[in-house]
Amino acid sequence: MLLLLPPSETKRDGGADARRLDLAELGFPALTPQRRAALAALARLSRSVRDSMTALGLGPTQRAEIDRNRQVRSSPVMPAIDRYTGVLYDGLDAASLTTAERDFAGRHVAIHSALFGLLRSDDPIPAYRLSHDSRLPGLSLRSHWRSAVTTELAARSGLLIDLRSESYASLGPAPDGAWYVRVVAEDAAGRKVALSHFNKKAKGEFVKAVLSTGIDHDGVDSLIDWARSAGIRLEKQGTGELDLVQ
Repeated sequence: MLLLLPPSETKRDGGADARRLDLAELGFPALTPQRRAALAALARLSRSVRDSMTALGLGPTQRAEIDRNRQVRSSPVMPAIDRYTGVLYDGLDAASLTTAERDFAGRHVAIHSALFGLLRSDDPIPAYRLSHDSRLPGLSLRSHWRSAVTTELAARSGLLIDLRSESYASLGPAPDGAWYVRVVAEDAAGRKVALSHFNKKAKGEFVKAVLSTGIDHDGVDSLIDWARSAGIRLEKQGTGELDLVQ
């Protein structure tokens, strides 16, 4: 089983002072050439403050994000699951995970980064700023990652639960057989409406609940049965789609 998450625009500062980015330490090693190319393009962009502000969609108070990118090779690292912040990661609450839950996450949670491609949850990464719609010189993120990420996902066996946003899914669509999760609310008439902001928190809390069990589900029916026993409404909606009902 693999739970596939989006990254976050916001990142936690700091990390292990004695450690720096080492691409050889990251999971999904087949993506190393793409990672090197993306890092090189980011370094070229970071030479110009004006170009960086435009390409990254930054405002006047976000100048520090460019410094992060300039220092991406030399700044301290921490596990990806701790690096990312924001609503989804607040719901996941990595700081509260036990050692066993972290180990399970390292085997069964991946995060799709615009800079690094697929990451294991425990991969050590620096703080950086790059989004799915950022524009790097001479490199289209969608073209750069799409085939490579999809190939990596297709090479894995077992259940794949895709909790990414549509924008990140476009950087590497999941292969046939994967299940895409959308978060919905149900009104009094039984009609389901997709949620926007609150979907992130619900996804984070769902992943945290899965990690707490340590169960490697071998199929979607097993996951749905567990969810029901845990008081979570997870329902099939057509081929390859799951509704997480709030």
